[in-house]
Amino acid sequence: MNYCSHCGNPVAHRIPAGDNRPRYICDHCDTIHYQNPKIVAGTVPIWNNQVLLCRRAIEPRKGYWTLPAGFMENSETTLEAAVRETLEEALAPVEVDGIYTILHVPHIDQVHIFYRATMINGEFGVGEESLESRLFDLDEIPWAELAFPTIRDTLELFVADIESGTFPVHVDDIRRKIPHQSDVSPATPS
Repeated sequence: MNYCSHCGNPVAHRIPAGDNRPRYICDHCDTIHYQNPKIVAGTVPIWNNQVLLCRRAIEPRKGYWTLPAGFMENSETTLEAAVRETLEEALAPVEVDGIYTILHVPHIDQVHIFYRATMINGEFGVGEESLESRLFDLDEIPWAELAFPTIRDTLELFVADIESGTFPVHVDDIRRKIPHQSDVSPATPS
């Protein structure tokens, strides 16, 4: 951040009085600009014991598979965001079965929240941010082509929970960095 969104003057980066971490502060109008983590919400959509995944059409990790998810918008709940993102990315209406994973990703200032969901009619398609959408049997998940650690962790937990027959809420921290695009060859869209 270089300029104050309130008055347009340059900002400084320092710890304000009474705080314990650096913030962007406008010395002209004294506005403190707080920056907080972003929430990513999505679903684990299931139909006939298969999971719906989308191949990303956008960076980061274009060409890799993901669960339908995206950034929460203002004035919506995490549940509403998850259902909306599933419809936008995979054209799949879902009924939410419950919250499933809450994954803190502190190195990129995000929290990822996934809900277990059942596809309402088994119909799905390809939204603007997807190259393709596809149902996978749990033993056919393209593990080497998953876009993000939070997707891998959520799917690994889901496969284990299917086997155990229980679906607790999982809360964890993801401290692994996402490989740089040049470090991993992207999946070739079919």
